[in-house]
Amino acid sequence: MEKFTTLQSRAIPLQIENVDTDQIIPARFLKATDRKGFGDNVFRDWRYHKDGSPNSDFVLNNSKYSGSILVAGDNFGCGSSREHAAWAITDFGFKVVVSSFFADIFKGNALNNGLLPVQVSETFLKTLLTQIENYPETTIEVNLESQTISVKGLDISAHFDIDSYKKTCMINGYDDIDYLVNNIKLIEAFEAEKTY
Repeated sequence: MEKFTTLQSRAIPLQIENVDTDQIIPARFLKATDRKGFGDNVFRDWRYHKDGSPNSDFVLNNSKYSGSILVAGDNFGCGSSREHAAWAITDFGFKVVVSSFFADIFKGNALNNGLLPVQVSETFLKTLLTQIENYPETTIEVNLESQTISVKGLDISAHFDIDSYKKTCMINGYDDIDYLVNNIKLIEAFEAEKTY
């Protein structure tokens, strides 16, 4: 995984609540086991009409919005446990998803795949969505070390929680195996002290 400490980016506002994993990546696209290529079909049924033409009304097709932060409505990632949802979002180019609530399994899958889920209050989320919609050039800063999200140049900020182990992994770019390998000396020292 890539290391994640601080990200400054514009954001894309997805004002939809209860976005489930089948809406993020429809089941018919789950035929591959490689993580690459899923971004082509992220939000497929919203991004494209049935004839395959782009849906100009969908926010990801609106050229005034860009960035690697997705700001979504409440209860993001609900539904099935498919890890492909996190793969699709990261493959599309997002590094952060902001919502006022995440489904637990989606949150775990996101963190395991280098996608930072930032959970904020409903009030803060509404403020952020309004700011981005009114001013698409708004820059958001996400600081993982201080666990803060803020709007550059404005007094709009919030703190977010993250599991300390997952925080360490993301800051260092570790997956679970990398974490163990990088702590091998501590593991060996612990094992040396054991008497069986």
